[in-house]
Amino acid sequence: MNRQGVIQVGMLAAFLSLAGCASGPGGSIYVPAGGSDRAPEPPQTSEDKEPEVWKKSEQAEDQKPEQRQQRSNKPSYRDAGDELSPAALSLVREADNLLKSGDAQGAIVRLERAQRIAPRSAEVYFKLSEAYVAGNKLGPAEQFTLKGLSLAGSDARLQRAGWLLLADIRRARGNMAGASQAEDRASAL
Repeated sequence: MNRQGVIQVGMLAAFLSLAGCASGPGGSIYVPAGGSDRAPEPPQTSEDKEPEVWKKSEQAEDQKPEQRQQRSNKPSYRDAGDELSPAALSLVREADNLLKSGDAQGAIVRLERAQRIAPRSAEVYFKLSEAYVAGNKLGPAEQFTLKGLSLAGSDARLQRAGWLLLADIRRARGNMAGASQAEDRASAL
């Protein structure tokens, strides 16, 4: 078959496939179950009027919605992170021993397990950060320190330790301004 014949056959196939998708003279191609020609009417509500929808933009400023929730004066963060469970504490101690022996990767593995056990413990994140520093992975170390700081809550001891750790990490990365800011935050506690 020559090239023009292939093009004509291709165009004929495209035309037929498009013609099959088009609706016929009877209108829509939708046929409801049961064989009737008409689709069933949508269900009607018992009320004749439309339901009222509360829109904030249409409310006067002095009006309050009926179901307004009361805000508490408590901060959105916790006062302190979670306490360490015995399993997580055991993993942290094991990681400390591995760090002392120079096995930073082994310590990271243990601390990541501890983090899965106690995901809201700032202490685990700070220890994990120290292990990453020992493994010369300063980017993740900084991120884990920041996460630990976010979980430290109002525990001044943990926050001070976290800010000092962050200052050391930033200094090692060459970020002297960031290190100075972290030290200032630590000294303010």
